[in-house]
Amino acid sequence: MDRRDFLKKSAALAALSSVAKLVPSLSAAPAPAATAPDAPVDIAVVRNGGIQEMFDALMKTLGGMEKFVRKGQTVLVKPNIAWNQPPEMGANTNPELVAAIIRSCKAAGAKEVYVFDTTCNFWGDTYRTSKIAEYARNAGAVVVGGDSDKDAEYLAENYSEVTVPGAKVLKTMVNHNLVRNCDVFINVPVLKVHGGAKLTCCMKNLMGTVSKKYHRYFHSHGLNQCIAECCSFRKPDLNIVDAYRVIISRGPRGVDQSDVKLLRYMMGGTDMVALDTAGARLLNVPLRSIGHIAAAKALGLGTTDLKSLNIKRIDLKS
Repeated sequence: MDRRDFLKKSAALAALSSVAKLVPSLSAAPAPAATAPDAPVDIAVVRNGGIQEMFDALMKTLGGMEKFVRKGQTVLVKPNIAWNQPPEMGANTNPELVAAIIRSCKAAGAKEVYVFDTTCNFWGDTYRTSKIAEYARNAGAVVVGGDSDKDAEYLAENYSEVTVPGAKVLKTMVNHNLVRNCDVFINVPVLKVHGGAKLTCCMKNLMGTVSKKYHRYFHSHGLNQCIAECCSFRKPDLNIVDAYRVIISRGPRGVDQSDVKLLRYMMGGTDMVALDTAGARLLNVPLRSIGHIAAAKALGLGTTDLKSLNIKRIDLKS
């Protein structure tokens, strides 16, 4: 083993140790004493089960999909499908979770369920390699292409320039029409570390609703502020965080299996800021290092005070 390999493996082991120490603290932390037993759940945290099992427990805790989707409505399910990586690398949302959400929306009476992402790698590759397109179609969704930068006709037909009210930096953006036109917007990020933004979770995932041109704009005009202002345009009606298999180093794409940790977690709720805060805690990423969380809090998009929320924790092995 040469020095480079030794340092690489040592860093990966250190990251795994940090996550292992932190995971029990998130699940075991007591709920606020003042919370009434029948109070609505702000965040549900489920761990130690299979994808379908955890999803069922999560939705039951949040009040069921019928709470969010009514008969005859159209639904946009927005996973992370950015990278040409297979599911075991944790770079994209777990395809089993995407399928479970689609089936649940259909069971609740959704008229149509759409799935798309503005991807980093070519969408034809990422949709296939991630298995999300296959699982989504089999579950009954309409899978919509997302690499707008390489298809001017598709961009013109499916994306429109919009104004972001109250924005200081991202005053306009070219946003996918589905975000505005769907009745219900469900955000389904995968949790992982990110080299630039430090954390990918609910808010960072919404960069995938804008055109490639604006991905570049975000990075050159203050990434964190742009992420927060993008999220202010239309907040998702529901966020379901895939923390089953996560990248703990060299994100957002990951390089090899040493970057990946099997956590078997899932989280859900309506507050993106709170869920991103919980995700940061789960991965031991200092909150002060994640600029878009602070920016979103300043915009009034949510809270970082997890103690003020009713958090329901479920361990399926207990």
